[in-house]
Amino acid sequence: MSELADAYRRWLGEVWRGDLEALRELCTPDFVGHWPDRDVRGVEAVAEQIGQTFQLFEDVATEVKAGPVVDGTLVAAHWTFTGTYRGGIPGATAAPGTRVSFTGMDMVRAEDGLFAEYWVVSDVFGLMTRLGAIPG
Repeated sequence: MSELADAYRRWLGEVWRGDLEALRELCTPDFVGHWPDRDVRGVEAVAEQIGQTFQLFEDVATEVKAGPVVDGTLVAAHWTFTGTYRGGIPGATAAPGTRVSFTGMDMVRAEDGLFAEYWVVSDVFGLMTRLGAIPG
């Protein structure tokens, strides 16, 4: 397995389970994260963006379902996120303590062995439906 594939497994298995300090080891200082509704620049800002996940969910588990596939400096993977809802999403009717999961895909671009750019697409519609924020 390539070093970038190993780094991606750390990305999903450490960062997306709450170890935001791992971002400093995995990413360039000027890292850019592209979420569907915003771009986030710099490791600190990305840590804050990802950290919001852990304000809403606890007992987070992430699992690679396909990949990671490495093509030069690009890494792609399909994943599943599972967590226990803490509450706090406007309009959600699910009770805190509800266990939910959703899927998504990542693409990450590396420079000199570190992640420099990240794109994520996830099934937020499915997640919000499961949380009762959107009628199913």
